[in-house]
Amino acid sequence: MEKFLSCDWGTSSFRLRLVEIASNKVITEDSSDQGIAKVFDSWREAGQQESLRFAFFLERIEQSIQSMEGRMNYSFEKYPLIISGMACSTLGMVELPYKDVPFSTDGSDLVTQIIAADNDFKHDIIFISGARTENDAMRGEETQLIGCIHNEQEQVYIFPGTHSKHVFVKNGKVLDIKTYMTGEFFALLSEKSILSASIERTNKIKTEKDNAFEAGVKESLLSNLLNSSFKVRTNHLFQKFSPQENFRYLSGLLIGTELKELVGVNYGITLVTNSYLCSQYEAAYRLVINGTKRLQIQNADEAMIKGQLKVLNRMIKA
Repeated sequence: MEKFLSCDWGTSSFRLRLVEIASNKVITEDSSDQGIAKVFDSWREAGQQESLRFAFFLERIEQSIQSMEGRMNYSFEKYPLIISGMACSTLGMVELPYKDVPFSTDGSDLVTQIIAADNDFKHDIIFISGARTENDAMRGEETQLIGCIHNEQEQVYIFPGTHSKHVFVKNGKVLDIKTYMTGEFFALLSEKSILSASIERTNKIKTEKDNAFEAGVKESLLSNLLNSSFKVRTNHLFQKFSPQENFRYLSGLLIGTELKELVGVNYGITLVTNSYLCSQYEAAYRLVINGTKRLQIQNADEAMIKGQLKVLNRMIKA
């Protein structure tokens, strides 16, 4: 087996890659906003029976495979498909139970399910389920995590996003998961609240010192979020920041609120991301942790592929 199909299917996004196993190199890929939530809504709107849900989701994957096969001009039939993320949630293709913590960071005891290839879909499918504590859960990050691990030191892994995850690892075991609704709070406050009139979205990354972002981070360390978030409005009313600066101020305020939970934590800290959020989290980290620990960076896409490959290799050997 020279290649495999790597699928990272989140709540709001879909990505499928053809990966060369020997090098972990992505040969071609297809991505879209057809996340699990959107496809689930489409299935419900179609009024299909529950028994047809799996096939409905599988058709989306098959369309993506066919698109990539057309670009590469050869068939992917013999390659297995590994799916991480929300595909095995209550909204997905199959519902698998979460793996309870603690679990091993080598991926040996994650919950998986294999569906053998048949005449309708000519790829073996391997689903990787998520993990949970008594009060928290994750799907997808557990696969990225096992792709990150190189040793058994005490470490907190941060996975930023809509629902940012902090995963605590010690002695080769995942011990705890904490979710911070940083991205979702940002969307709600900047788009749905009274603060939206004081904010103008900008995706421009500042290369120079970002005073507005830093002000938000510093404010997060001094006050309660329910109070400090209203300062987005007064920043505008009293002409302290422009709407675009307020966008970055709110970002700093929320990321700072998330990261200050790590003050005093003795573990090493690794940021797992490949998005524009990397520079924001790095800048906020320097202000919050104040240089006491070096922040390590891991590429999230590479971690996902390595994690899936670890699971695949174990299943082949078994």
